[in-house]
Amino acid sequence: MQIEKLYSRAYDWLLTIGPRFLIGMFALITGLWLIRVFARWSHNRMQRKNVNPTVKPFLVSLLTIALRVLLVIGVMQIIGLQLTLFTALVGAFGVAAGLALSGTLQNFASGVLILLLKPFVVRDNIITQGLEGTVTSIQIFYTLVKTYDNRMLIIPNGQLSNNTIINISREGNRRLDINYKFNNGIDIKKVKSVINKTIDDSEDVLATPARRIGVALLEPDGYTIAINVWVKAHGFEDTKLVLQEAVLQDIKDAGIKIQGV
Repeated sequence: MQIEKLYSRAYDWLLTIGPRFLIGMFALITGLWLIRVFARWSHNRMQRKNVNPTVKPFLVSLLTIALRVLLVIGVMQIIGLQLTLFTALVGAFGVAAGLALSGTLQNFASGVLILLLKPFVVRDNIITQGLEGTVTSIQIFYTLVKTYDNRMLIIPNGQLSNNTIINISREGNRRLDINYKFNNGIDIKKVKSVINKTIDDSEDVLATPARRIGVALLEPDGYTIAINVWVKAHGFEDTKLVLQEAVLQDIKDAGIKIQGV
């Protein structure tokens, strides 16, 4: 008698739940296959769009995980499982994880934006938070910047996205400004002639944009000559040291005295 009741209940369960279960399993298998196809398509699409290789696997994984979670929830609804407790647990876990990882998630989101929008790329020279250096690596959570005195800065991406960044090498060229002060008795034409010759002899100064040499400041005891020339952004500091030394030496060799020197 008990066996007949058990058989009857199993038969009823198969009639009521069985079709839903089979449909759910079919939806799960089909959905997982479609998600894999979508993941491959997304990867190839990002490859054609030249998406940064650092962010590409993270985006594909993020989309895949989100689609799988939605698929599981859909399958549970098809089978007829109650989602109230499951939804509450997921919501509570999401709130707790969000609070615990708020800073990390901000750095992650900022890293994705930096890699997609490209305010700077590897080998760019940037100034941020009062520090200047060369970007050596852009990771999802942080960026590595090497200063000119060989210090490695590890900057969270959240700080970079919320602060001003000066990209001093993106345009390729930079203007180099040099100022010298002379007494009023010194002939300005002679000074400019010496400076122009020094610049002509320099291999690091670019022909275009054109140089500018003129009086930047007039004072009772003298005048200040401003020199504006354009040089390559990379190697700017080395060019500045060499050119300033060359101008100073040529001015002294011409018998011209620089005020204060």
